[in-house]
Amino acid sequence: MYLKEVDRVLRPGGYWILSGPPINWKTYYKTWKRSKEDVQAEQRQIEALAESLCWEKKYEKGDMAIWKKKVNTKSCKSKSVNVCQTEDADDVWYKKMDTCVTPSPEVTNANEVAVGALKFPARLYAVPPRIANGLVDGVTTESYQEDNKLWKNHVNTYKRINNLIGTTRYRNVMDMNAGLGGFAAALESRKSWVMNVVPTIAKNTLGVIYERGLIGIYHDWCEGFSTYPRSYDLIHASGVFSLYKNECNLEDILLEMDRILRPEGAVIFRDEVDVLNKVRKIVGGMRWDAKIMDHEDGPLVPEKILVVVKQYWVASSGNSTSNDQ
Repeated sequence: MYLKEVDRVLRPGGYWILSGPPINWKTYYKTWKRSKEDVQAEQRQIEALAESLCWEKKYEKGDMAIWKKKVNTKSCKSKSVNVCQTEDADDVWYKKMDTCVTPSPEVTNANEVAVGALKFPARLYAVPPRIANGLVDGVTTESYQEDNKLWKNHVNTYKRINNLIGTTRYRNVMDMNAGLGGFAAALESRKSWVMNVVPTIAKNTLGVIYERGLIGIYHDWCEGFSTYPRSYDLIHASGVFSLYKNECNLEDILLEMDRILRPEGAVIFRDEVDVLNKVRKIVGGMRWDAKIMDHEDGPLVPEKILVVVKQYWVASSGNSTSNDQ
């Protein structure tokens, strides 16, 4: 089951590296307190399963072995695996794992890469195969390209507001409602990286984000986010509160954002003006400095931008705060 799940998330042409038991069992089997027959059988089982998954073993030396997943399954001769019958292989949120193999996209010849052959950074703005093949409901090649133009414009505005964006000051960045990954693509910088979060109640676009060479995760913002406190330097929240207005309280989401945001970190909200006014009142009580601004296209647009900075403060016994510690 473990290797079949690895196969599900591994791109055709990708690599799986196994470091540790049972690799190099001849050297370590006594240290592991296992018999030669036991560890040898375990490695043979892994080898056989990898072959059935259309993985080709490329390397083994010392404590490491490397397999490469074939670029498609057209040349794969294995008939022993149980292929998943699901109609939507991307629908995995809160689903029980199964012992079947998720099929790769169909190809027209044995040399074609099943998920597209473009390498980063070319694939960052190329039309993702999912969109080109009409597999994302409501998203076309044209709308994808328009989305990219829109986010380039938005990010240019953010940089005018805060010239630290794109620098090492904001190394760890999160986009709470990533959509097609346009914000992260427009922000492209070797000085920062973006965790693209696709809310579970939004359109499922996580596959597009990965096809662009970006990283991301599903999450329900009515729940805690699985990360350490003070993990992120900059958080981008576009339309998050409108999306969740009938799902859970604004306060709960904001407090979770406060938990994962570093002191003196920043948040950029983009939402309807009435929503942002509610957010601004709440964050004032959280000791965040806030400033609301008009949309790039002028004051008549109902969507506004709210920029906040989390203060660095320490509570004292007298319930006072200090900004200079």
